Amino acid sequence: MSDHELGGADDLSLPKATVQKIVSEILPPSGGCIFAKEARDLLIECCVEFITLISSEANEISEKEAKKTIACDHITKALEQLGFSDYVPAVMDAAQEHKDTQKGREKRGDKFAQSGMSLEELERLQAEQFAQAAARHT
Repeated sequence: MSDHELGGADDLSLPKATVQKIVSEILPPSGGCIFAKEARDLLIECCVEFITLISSEANEISEKEAKKTIACDHITKALEQLGFSDYVPAVMDAAQEHKDTQKGREKRGDKFAQSGMSLEELERLQAEQFAQAAARHT
């Protein structure tokens, strides 16, 4: 796959402030170590290259399986095929953590079901609140 198909490598980057925050959290606080801007930029370049490599390999794997979406399984297979098997457990942990977070969001997000009110009751309440707001602003 060419850079043109991926949108061009020049368009890809990571947020510098986020990378700097991660680096600051990893470095020992009392070490007096400073991470130079050039080092941060090089780290970002390396990360983008790594992500591109893994994504490209995972895409090939998914295409061989006639899938249109890259799944977590494709990522883990790509890591293994490229010699990064040691990363697979951390990737699986992160994927599970993400799934758990999404489940929590789905449960919180269904306010209609949590309200215990019928659709008609909610519409009536909304109309009352709109009327009260309109009365306050006239």
